[in-house]
Amino acid sequence: MNTCADILIVIDLQHGVCYSGEHLFDLQNLLTKVNKRISSYRKSNKPILFVQHCDDDLVPETKLWAIHTDLDVQEQDFFVRKTHANSFYKTNLKEVLAQLSVHRIEFCGAQTEYCMDATIKFSHGLGYENFMVQKTTSTLNNPFMSAKETVDFYENIWNHRFLKLLKDEF
Repeated sequence: MNTCADILIVIDLQHGVCYSGEHLFDLQNLLTKVNKRISSYRKSNKPILFVQHCDDDLVPETKLWAIHTDLDVQEQDFFVRKTHANSFYKTNLKEVLAQLSVHRIEFCGAQTEYCMDATIKFSHGLGYENFMVQKTTSTLNNPFMSAKETVDFYENIWNHRFLKLLKDEF
């Protein structure tokens, strides 16, 4: 994708999410793709926002809560803390997006069937135009589907309904 949306939102790529018992599916490839998207946004002088989940296992200011150290996080980036799968729920995300005059959002991050799904669908319901580059989300295996099958399933559900899925050109 040569162009950027108004903002890139990176959801829950924290140590405690990436390494919760097992590694997220295809983690190194995911981190590489997300960093490429971050680089595109930096070159276009577009904002990047990191969402961090907080709970009993992901305690703020601890190593597990921290954003993965392989990601290019910088001081000028925006940060939102959440306690629910939906990144808009009881957070200041909508206000931050309004201050930045955001209408078009690109999403990436984890976990596909939880925080990504809830946030993408809620964002769509609020009227934002959403985008995601293929395979810039990940999850863990579950009793019903492998992580790869879960990602493929949700990308298919989201595409042309809740977001525009962009070709993976990496």
